[in-house]
Amino acid sequence: MSIVGGLDIHRKQLTFDYVEQETGRLARGRIAPADREHLAGWLSRFDGHTPVAFALEAGTGWRYVVEELRAAGIEPHLAEPADTCALRGPKRRAKTDRADAKLLRELLATGRVPECYIPPSQVLEWRALLELYHDLREEHTGWAKRVHATCFHQGTTALGEAGVVRGSPDRLGTIVAEQLSPVGRLQVNTALAVMDVLAEHLERLRRRLLATARHTQGARALMEAIYGVGPMTSLALCCWLGGADRFSSSRKAVRFTGLDITVHSSDAKRSPGRLSRQGPEMLRWLLFEAAKTSARSCAPGHRYYTSVKERYDANRACLSQARRIVRQAVHILTDLGDDAFTIIAQPVAPTTVAR
Repeated sequence: MSIVGGLDIHRKQLTFDYVEQETGRLARGRIAPADREHLAGWLSRFDGHTPVAFALEAGTGWRYVVEELRAAGIEPHLAEPADTCALRGPKRRAKTDRADAKLLRELLATGRVPECYIPPSQVLEWRALLELYHDLREEHTGWAKRVHATCFHQGTTALGEAGVVRGSPDRLGTIVAEQLSPVGRLQVNTALAVMDVLAEHLERLRRRLLATARHTQGARALMEAIYGVGPMTSLALCCWLGGADRFSSSRKAVRFTGLDITVHSSDAKRSPGRLSRQGPEMLRWLLFEAAKTSARSCAPGHRYYTSVKERYDANRACLSQARRIVRQAVHILTDLGDDAFTIIAQPVAPTTVAR
């Protein structure tokens, strides 16, 4: 008996809507609380029923739901949230969890689910590591800004552009001790202590990510083929753009990264010419940093970078070069397919052999 359904995911409950296509029997309800244990218990009702398929949106929480569906022998279909919303059409009434689950079930029954790629579990782990690194890096930068703000607010000698991160610790210590109030010194010393802890975690994460990139076939291929793409950028490109039949065109990959330019909206609420900023923020950050290397005269894309910079500015040139990196990376990863995630042995360094 064929069963199709939809699942709407929230922190407190999962709303389900499924139908037995042969008998027309419809079932609706909620699974609470929303965790693996209760979901696995609810899915046991489908033991012996084949085929069974459920659709769910690719929002926060989809990972454990997909893993439990697969463990129960149920086929999961991950729907792209924005495209799913567009298929809903104009809202004539309030949107509810039951309505969302019903829409997913109807889209799945008619074969109109805007499918999202479900990466392997190891790729999800790599993504989580990269996002953790990005979060810690942003937190580290935020504390550095607080130090600069405190010193400026109390009128101390200028710390310099990188006086906290890469400046002289002795000079900073002298300024803090002699030119700040007691509470100001407490603020800065607390910030520096937190930054030291964050830097320690960042270094450990960075080494782990670099080692993973050097052992991953897709990441190594990107590092060898694209100028400016280092281990961390190549691993991020492999995680978010890799996989068999991932994108039908490089233009869609650029759109996925959030580097495409939005058009003028009919409701006139947003001016044209802005980045969509959809997709993984970590990947956009790394791509922008990789694109900056084109400013070097020895870079293969230096002429293109210079021409865009002369017409517009350096920021626009970096964004244009980042799109070029995405397009080139997609072609390389498409040729590799799922082999991009293959773990390969790292050749021994010559210095190690000599020892």
